[in-house]
Amino acid sequence: MKIKKVNLNFDIEPFKMPLGFKGGYLTGAWQTIVCVETEDNYGIGLGTQSVLWSDADVFSSHSETGGNALMFSVTEYAASILKGKEIENPITFLEAYLEDIYSYAKKITGKEDLRKTFTLNALVSLDNALWVLYAKETGKQDFYNMIPSNYREPLKYKHSLVACIPLMSYAVPLEDIGKAIKDGFFTLKIKIGSDPDKDGNREKMLKWDMERIRSIHQRFGDIPTPYTDNGKLPYYFDANGRYDTKERLWKLIDFIDRNGALDRVIIMEEPFPEESEIDVSDFPVRIVADESAHTDKDVVKRRQMGYKGVALKPIAKTLSMTLKIVKEAEKLGMDYFCADLTVIPPLVDWNKNLASRLKPLPGLKIPVVESNGHQHYRDWEELIQRHSFPEAEWVVPIDGIFHLTPDFYEKSGGIFEVSEYYKSKVKM
Repeated sequence: MKIKKVNLNFDIEPFKMPLGFKGGYLTGAWQTIVCVETEDNYGIGLGTQSVLWSDADVFSSHSETGGNALMFSVTEYAASILKGKEIENPITFLEAYLEDIYSYAKKITGKEDLRKTFTLNALVSLDNALWVLYAKETGKQDFYNMIPSNYREPLKYKHSLVACIPLMSYAVPLEDIGKAIKDGFFTLKIKIGSDPDKDGNREKMLKWDMERIRSIHQRFGDIPTPYTDNGKLPYYFDANGRYDTKERLWKLIDFIDRNGALDRVIIMEEPFPEESEIDVSDFPVRIVADESAHTDKDVVKRRQMGYKGVALKPIAKTLSMTLKIVKEAEKLGMDYFCADLTVIPPLVDWNKNLASRLKPLPGLKIPVVESNGHQHYRDWEELIQRHSFPEAEWVVPIDGIFHLTPDFYEKSGGIFEVSEYYKSKVKM
């Protein structure tokens, strides 16, 4: 398909309060909107930017607005490359031009060791627009059928229930965690690696993490759930690379074990900085890669280091790269699940399209998808109204579970439609 026109725009959606992780805080998120057109069709894609998640050094080196402007510039550069090109599908475009776009991103950020995830995050809206356009051009406006056949093998399931994972960041009080559990959210994603006194002291971090985990397990550890093999609430700890040594992580894991919670830990995500390249094969928990698994090649490397799983983020690293990642992860016998980037409602359904077709994590009876936008966006209810099917029963979780009816699969979660709001932003 030959791309005739490309247009892009963005919104800034504020959070209710600053969202803290990786030692930084976000006050909101830029939502990019891209429209790509051929002679006969057009596709509109959305993307949520997160400079802090994708490269914390870029975030700390600029104002929040400045960092977002840099990422948006990468999107614009990719759009300039795409215009006038003849492409086979979104994956082949990414394979052909990712390194060129990455070089541009390194140049404008002045960071030669820029994390590739920064570039991939910038490409999500463009990639989504290309997938929508590709589906129209090929007459395959169905999520599963539009995926090239050599990437479909891990996507052979069709679940009717997908659990929604909310985010419990550093500042979330126990009362709010209890309310989420009461509301039916049974998998807790708990941020660890806090810097309580903002002095970088790792011993203080460890003590804070221990107390956080102890208090959560003590308060909620006896609550049952029908969705796990052991009938207990599972814990998902996300360290965002804050642990510096194996010794320190062993102290945390030994503490969890002494408190009788080790069998609850289904995921320990990114405990170490990517550049540390620490082997994790001897830890008695499922350690998974997130931002360190930029590409399918990184998945191979992480598996060799003992990582047992990978967080899939089509809403953060593009669907195109995620399909390559999940294909490699399946080949290597790794576990996987869909994680969030605090995205808006239409993007949650891009994630759900993938999550609903994957095998569940071992120990869980249904697949999971992280979605925490409802916890953080100030105008979440208004954002739901900008979904292409705001009233559909599969848009909002019921008792912590997304109920994916046949209508969800018939409409592919609404990804091939776009509300008039977003269309008005970019349609030329």
